[in-house]
Amino acid sequence: MPLHNVKVSQVFQEIADLLEIEEANPFRIRAYRNAARTLSEYGQELATLVAQGLPLPKLPGIGADLGAKIVEITRTGTCPLLNRLRGEVPPTVAYLLAIPGLGPQRVRTLYHELAITSPSDLQRAAEQGLVGRLPGFGPKLEQQLLQALTKHLDLNARMARASLRPAVEGLLDYLRRVPGVRQVEVAGSYRRCRDTVGDIDILVAAAAGYDVPFSFTAYEEVDEVLAHGTTKASVRLRSGLQVDLRVVREESFGAALLYFTGSKAHNIVLRQMAQSRGLKINEYGVYRDGQHIAGESEASVYATLQLPFIAPELREARGEIDAARYGKLPILLTRQDLRGDLHVHTKASNGRNSIKEMALAAHALGLDYLAITDHSQHLHIAKGLDEDRLLTQMDEIDRLQSDGGLGVTLLKGIEVDILEDGRLDLPTSLLNQLDIVVAAVHEHFSLSPARQTTRLLHALDQRVHILAHPTGRLIGQRPPVDFDFDMVLRHARETGCALELDAQPLRLDLDDLHCREAKEAGVLISIDSDAHNSADLCNLRYGVDQARRGWLERQDVLNTRSLAELKTFLKRR
Repeated sequence: MPLHNVKVSQVFQEIADLLEIEEANPFRIRAYRNAARTLSEYGQELATLVAQGLPLPKLPGIGADLGAKIVEITRTGTCPLLNRLRGEVPPTVAYLLAIPGLGPQRVRTLYHELAITSPSDLQRAAEQGLVGRLPGFGPKLEQQLLQALTKHLDLNARMARASLRPAVEGLLDYLRRVPGVRQVEVAGSYRRCRDTVGDIDILVAAAAGYDVPFSFTAYEEVDEVLAHGTTKASVRLRSGLQVDLRVVREESFGAALLYFTGSKAHNIVLRQMAQSRGLKINEYGVYRDGQHIAGESEASVYATLQLPFIAPELREARGEIDAARYGKLPILLTRQDLRGDLHVHTKASNGRNSIKEMALAAHALGLDYLAITDHSQHLHIAKGLDEDRLLTQMDEIDRLQSDGGLGVTLLKGIEVDILEDGRLDLPTSLLNQLDIVVAAVHEHFSLSPARQTTRLLHALDQRVHILAHPTGRLIGQRPPVDFDFDMVLRHARETGCALELDAQPLRLDLDDLHCREAKEAGVLISIDSDAHNSADLCNLRYGVDQARRGWLERQDVLNTRSLAELKTFLKRR
């Protein structure tokens, strides 16, 4: 059967990793990485077109050669190049890439210098102190790797929520068409919008006499049936995702949805409250003296405890129940509250679309303003802009703005690198000519916490409006940078700098806890797509999901402001 885009993307990503381990041409490696990213974000399933004999659409960075590979992979699950590379590099070498702190370059060094081909090899070498002696490693990273080795299986078992969205929505659409099905909802950590998900829980209310579990296991994407009963079933999809189905009566649907959404800690508090009132709450409903009194909706369950409905994103037992009890629940941010995007890239650096194309796409999404923030010169791999190229881009933005017809207001900006000592990559005289300066760390992640903190504090003392993806994490690939977040947060408040919630699905940086800390400290958050093509602008929805988990409201977010209000904020720096 044909593969989903995400699986084809994973094949291209693996090819890129193996090519990098083999020290292949960097441009060739980048082509496969760009293709992998394009496929993971493309909305239409290419396998469907291939199965219908239709040509592939024109996609950025994907020519005839990669297009032919896509067709072959959707049909067979692999391609000759991947098979050859797997034969040349031991398969366990690529498995090392799942360990936080290891990218292809470091894996290549381990492979060639110490003949390390598996996590167990790495553990033995690190315990002997051999890894820390390698160039680019050091004793501190060696200890970090030893700690990560004890966790990497658990980390690898969870997947980025955004990457599962096509598979989950496809399954929900299928179940809604199954005869007898009245209601369908996804539950669990996916519904709570956690940034990573281990498996998927789906709840169905159905009329009597219909075998919904049978229809569920017959779904065309099911690879393996793990369990099958009359009211529940468990399967593994061809994507590798495990999905558990539970069928309940309509009068119990709300109680079951609340129960299976969790979190466990939230549910425990609710049960304790119920017991103090002489009630019993479980997945079937709310009971008083054995009589079912509520459960058809989640709101009905909360009402028995004299609580308003609590949004799923808040259900982590972090004070949401007390807030509900005293009428202090936040009015959570929505995607419609965002008025603009303050961090996007164009083909001037490592983006794939022109400024005009990005502007038109932003207008189509209902945004009012868009900041063009290509990389600065220090990031050579991203074709960062030097002074002359940035000045040329500023003139282009002025020209496009004066021509009109864009539908959005363009802001002149840059994502400027924060150098190792905290200086910015471009002179202040040039940065002062821009509307907005977004500053970010892209290297030297392993500095000591003290040096990393000093570096960030120094950066915030300069003309920086937004500290981009502050912790530098990549979910499942790179751990957060170690620095004193509280100290940086206080300094951001003092200097009037906003912190970013980068909505790229593998970043989602800041995380939910840091967002809440920023809210409580009075520091504004900017939710930005970090788009590298026009389709990436849709990543804003994942940033909003994360923001809601962090209790953020409209007033806590910089880019919910009107253009005039935004300009007032920018001028303060």
